[in-house]
Amino acid sequence: MEAAKIIRDTVLQVTQLRNISAGSPGLAQALGEVKRLQARRFSGTYFDLLHSDQYQPAALFFLDELYSEKNYAERDTQFARSASALERLFPQQVVQTAVSLAQLHGLTEALDLAMAHQWMSNANATEAARYVAAWRSVDRRADRNTQLAMVLEVGHELDRLTRTRGLRMMLRMMRKPANLAGLGSLQRFLEAGFDTFAVMAGKGDGAAFFLDTVQARESGLIDRLFDASAVACETEIAQALGPAR
Repeated sequence: MEAAKIIRDTVLQVTQLRNISAGSPGLAQALGEVKRLQARRFSGTYFDLLHSDQYQPAALFFLDELYSEKNYAERDTQFARSASALERLFPQQVVQTAVSLAQLHGLTEALDLAMAHQWMSNANATEAARYVAAWRSVDRRADRNTQLAMVLEVGHELDRLTRTRGLRMMLRMMRKPANLAGLGSLQRFLEAGFDTFAVMAGKGDGAAFFLDTVQARESGLIDRLFDASAVACETEIAQALGPAR
């Protein structure tokens, strides 16, 4: 039951964070702006992969499921309500992926909310300057590196799932029981992730190249946002964001 407890505790933490932003319209708006900017930044940083026949599905999957502004309240509710059923229905490899996803979501929400608080204090600056200033005010370098490690671990776990004999068929057979148990959102995530990484694994360097690229670009950006000059960071973020909106 350890996995179920971790998931429930993490979802409770996320719910509490979400309630904080919901209680302040200004903070909720700032949080939405931060999340949208980060999704745009990801699109700019990975423009080449998003326009690559081989890696576009994986880049879109990461953008939609891990870097987007999407509201994951439905998935969170399902996770908390059906955490025990998760361990009964799915094999251990899948349960571990669900735990990693929940923990990543919890840390991401905490960091985004901290960014939103700082975002509100620098309203007259350009969006790139606001983002760099908020990032440095929040600090939490260790948590940023942990967040990236969690993103990569989810990716590696999905890649490992594609190498498990018979798992795709099992996932297909799990659709009805998963939906009946209230785990339809997780089921859709798993199937989409499995199919994305399975297709990528059959082409060229497969998932290894994609995940290594994410690690190199994101870890480099993290280091520069902490160590490079503010002007250099603002220029890089502005270039990734594209034309001002």
